[in-house]
Amino acid sequence: MMTLRFKSYELQMNHEFTIAGGSRSTTPVMLTEIAYGNTIGYGEASMPPYLGENHITAVAFLSKVDLSLFDSPFLMEDILQYVDQIAPGNYAAKASVDIALHDLAGKLIGQPWYKIWGLNPKRTPNTSFTIGMDNPEVVKAKVAEASRFNILKVKLGKGNDRDMISAVRSVTDKPLCVDVNQGWTDRQEALDMVFWLKEQGVVFIEQPMSKTAFADTAWLTQRSPLPVIADEAFQTVADLEKVNGVYSGINVKLMKCGGMRAAYTIMQIARAMGMKIMIGCMTETSCAVTAAAQLSPLADWADLDGNLLIGNDLFSGIRITDGKVMLPETPGIGIRPL
Repeated sequence: MMTLRFKSYELQMNHEFTIAGGSRSTTPVMLTEIAYGNTIGYGEASMPPYLGENHITAVAFLSKVDLSLFDSPFLMEDILQYVDQIAPGNYAAKASVDIALHDLAGKLIGQPWYKIWGLNPKRTPNTSFTIGMDNPEVVKAKVAEASRFNILKVKLGKGNDRDMISAVRSVTDKPLCVDVNQGWTDRQEALDMVFWLKEQGVVFIEQPMSKTAFADTAWLTQRSPLPVIADEAFQTVADLEKVNGVYSGINVKLMKCGGMRAAYTIMQIARAMGMKIMIGCMTETSCAVTAAAQLSPLADWADLDGNLLIGNDLFSGIRITDGKVMLPETPGIGIRPL
């Protein structure tokens, strides 16, 4: 019989994290375990404020999950369909069950998930490392800390975009991507900025305008010299149709879509639609980041640095070698508790 256990935890960030929508220094998470015989699968729900989930909502949802209804963890389709139907939303909480179930099943099979899916570990992308907004001297220090990464993700959208990029460019010539977190409001100014950013060595733009600004974003994407990627505007597989043609691609996150099974499905469909794919994360322990990394051979870009932004990780898993995502051989999602 399978048993679900869960407990709340608070991630402590190494630097105050500032984006266009505000700042924070902690992130609430819910840690899950699914026990089956002597084997335990580990999962995680990371709940940054904009998702609308927190410790209270996660406890309320997870308390309703009864895995004793199923006699085998390999009934994954049935189990995850049941979990999804318990209540609408709660995608991070659902992801915590999905990740733990994948970890458990992979351990019972004795293989990591990238092998079960038949993915080539040599096809993992480089991961970007995130540089949050700050004054120029702190930005330069953050860039120096990120010396082992081959691409940097710079947060923009608070009116000091050129200063942010100039500060980064004063200390490195590495490729950049930028995440505006819905911070731009005028499409012509946005387009002018995109052309300038291309001259600065930026390779794509993430969520430049409001997630509701579909007409303006479609106008921008049609004229942009760089790919435009949906993040806040895209959450689940149901959103693929409405962002296709409006954005060049999508940022897939386990916490947004409900876990590994949903993310795998989204990535297959998005690829068939001709969309670019980014695999991303929230501020998370190595548990959820390594789970997402199992999917990284399917992505054009990765932003899997959430575990590197915190000072109280509970797991070992994903490694970054010369900037590239390295998948562990460990069965399941590829982690070990510290």
